[in-house]
Amino acid sequence: MTLSDYLPVLIQFVLAFTMAIAILALSALLGQKSRRSAIKDSPYECGMLPIGPAHPKFSVKFYLVAMLFILFDIEIVFLLPWCLILRESLAQQLPVVLPGLFFIFLLSLGLLYEWKRGALRWG
Repeated sequence: MTLSDYLPVLIQFVLAFTMAIAILALSALLGQKSRRSAIKDSPYECGMLPIGPAHPKFSVKFYLVAMLFILFDIEIVFLLPWCLILRESLAQQLPVVLPGLFFIFLLSLGLLYEWKRGALRWG
């Protein structure tokens, strides 16, 4: 590979960067200018007066459950290809099954640990 092989990629990056800067500059120059006011900056709640802060604070428990959901949801990304490989390799199942079962066992231990610690309880 020579440097000339990467020239089209470099040209594409330069054009994309130039286009992005040009669009932002034209938007700032030609776009509508509006004056800010307290009424315009208030959140719109379907005609009702907004009550309380616009961004309420969530409990740490909410974020913990969200992270655990993502963690145990991502396991599907690893288990789906494993299942497809398992389906194709019927002759050599044991070397394919054992690592997958070990992975499922570790995830089950993690879920059991979080359950026993009470990370999944909302109350």
